[in-house]
Amino acid sequence: MPEFEEEEELLEEEEEGQASEMYEHHRIEADNGQNLLRVDKFLMSRLPNASRTKIQEAADAGNILVNGKAVKSSYKVKPKDIVSVVMAYPRREIEIIPENIPLNIVYEDDDLMVVNKPAGMVVHPSYGHYTGTLVNALAWHLKGNPLFKDNNDPRPGLVHRIDKDTSGLLVIAKTEKAKTHLGLQFFNKTSDRKYVAVCWGNLEDETGTITGHIGRNLTNRKVMACFPDGSHGKHAVTHYRVLERLGYVNVVECILETGRTHQIRAHFKYIKHPLFNDKEYGGNEILKGTTFARYKQFVNNCFEICPRQALHAKTLGFEHPTTGERLSFDSEIPDDMQQLIQKWRAYILSREE
Repeated sequence: MPEFEEEEELLEEEEEGQASEMYEHHRIEADNGQNLLRVDKFLMSRLPNASRTKIQEAADAGNILVNGKAVKSSYKVKPKDIVSVVMAYPRREIEIIPENIPLNIVYEDDDLMVVNKPAGMVVHPSYGHYTGTLVNALAWHLKGNPLFKDNNDPRPGLVHRIDKDTSGLLVIAKTEKAKTHLGLQFFNKTSDRKYVAVCWGNLEDETGTITGHIGRNLTNRKVMACFPDGSHGKHAVTHYRVLERLGYVNVVECILETGRTHQIRAHFKYIKHPLFNDKEYGGNEILKGTTFARYKQFVNNCFEICPRQALHAKTLGFEHPTTGERLSFDSEIPDDMQQLIQKWRAYILSREE
């Protein structure tokens, strides 16, 4: 039974409150001789790979209808009842094919695992990305895990995500309980996430906070935009601290108070300091510096060294769903960003000589 949207845009529209139409994914008519039976048990016996927990969560969210009306999981199905499962997105069949893709596993136990995702890897299958994703790799690594038995659920075990060309840490749930517990921590903002980025320009203050709703760009729906007047999107807050000033670029630490799609990228674009080589937000242009041909060549070389937005999810912290222990993880800045930073350091030193 699907639990998440197959396409990122559909997910974001639902998060932003834009999706109002509900789509029927399953429709089952009870027989004339149907005995009174709880609707969660009724659906468990008729939908492959649907756990009782998933069904109960769907009922709590208003996604289980009987004769067109939302019901709780305790509703007793009667003869000729029409039971429907509806979602805020159209049904799409995306089969999760387990693929033997190497994973950088930072931590793993019976409840969860933490992986360090490389830049260039898509987190979950979606339109145009059906194979080679982190979920395909997880399906191989976690063969036999009940969460990965539903080949049409494109987001098994996922409680958060990072962009394709952003590197860094992700936590994966291995049980329904862990998925619910971890998901609530991200929803309630009790998880800790810190990113390291390289942005264009010299930030005025050593520390700062960027506040402004994040929603889809009104003219280009492939990217997000900041709406400081709150006219669109959802509330978003990013805190930053300058780690190193390297002339025409700064290395910054970003702490997410909220977790909107492209939040850091859109917020830094909004304050006119887009992330270095962020093609979707204008950071792949030479935005600061001189007009000398030698400098232009230097920046183009930097673009080649780090051919993606310079953004890394460096640290991650959360409460273990079973033990209650606070877990914290840290990852090295990847080689392409390290080389980029070192190249700018060398440039600054050469200017000072």
